[in-house]
Amino acid sequence: MISIKDKISNRVSNPNRLTEYLFRTICGSWLPSKLYLSVLYRLNIGGKLNWESPKSFNEKLNWVKVYNRNPLYTKLADKYAAKAFVAERIGGQYVVDNYGVWDSWESIDFEKLPNQFVLKCTHDSGGAFVCRDKESFDFESVQKKVCKNLKKNPYYATREWPYRNIPPRIIADKLLVDNTGEELRDYKFWCFNGRPTYMYCTIKADEVYENFYDMDFNPVMIDHGFPRHSPEFEKPVCFEEMKQLAAVLSKDIPFVRVDFFQVDGKVYFGEFTFFDWGGTVPFGGDWDKRLGDLLILPRRN
Repeated sequence: MISIKDKISNRVSNPNRLTEYLFRTICGSWLPSKLYLSVLYRLNIGGKLNWESPKSFNEKLNWVKVYNRNPLYTKLADKYAAKAFVAERIGGQYVVDNYGVWDSWESIDFEKLPNQFVLKCTHDSGGAFVCRDKESFDFESVQKKVCKNLKKNPYYATREWPYRNIPPRIIADKLLVDNTGEELRDYKFWCFNGRPTYMYCTIKADEVYENFYDMDFNPVMIDHGFPRHSPEFEKPVCFEEMKQLAAVLSKDIPFVRVDFFQVDGKVYFGEFTFFDWGGTVPFGGDWDKRLGDLLILPRRN
């Protein structure tokens, strides 16, 4: 894990990162969204964000943040509320078991939870805390982090508006363990209006790896900021099933990433993500333009 000292050192040694950090910290909570996103785009991607006629994937993702505010997206971005939507659309067998939802840490009765579980905030992104054994679990450290996350509104960082009105709560889900003994992989499908087009497989080993594939599971050389794992991943047993489920769950949504896990030959829904990397990460080659061609913008809402 990167220490606070290393993060500060990285920002100080990298002028662009330091500028972005200061900009987000100072302006994130009050600057109008279009102006804020225009500056953020210039700092990360470079150049001017074309609001009137966006072409690239990153441009269009930022356009969607401002002009496509469908209330359904808030429900889907909520890690607890999304479970009911997924169960209704594709069946409860694809939903990870939930042990409870609470408004505060003090409300959780840990004695009633099993020995293994996963804690996360309903409105947060990327903040999951895995308990494999309650006796060795660092409750004090996790409590500080969870309570800190409860006070944050991730909307302000990259103006991903679906997160803005999600009630900040804590949930405990079943810990998924694959009996193969291998690290659990995340299968993330990029879907455009109900059409899964590309996906990437993520694994966290000594570092995070991302390997992109098309819908026939042929390798695709999209550079998304993380190294590619070698050798290539094998096609998951449930690949076709995940692809079909992603199509159903993403119907009528201009763009959404639908995540799944495969555990012992069974598929579980992970989460929805509407703005992969917040529309702030450049792509190698011409992929920003090619992906932008796939995203058909809806009417302004």
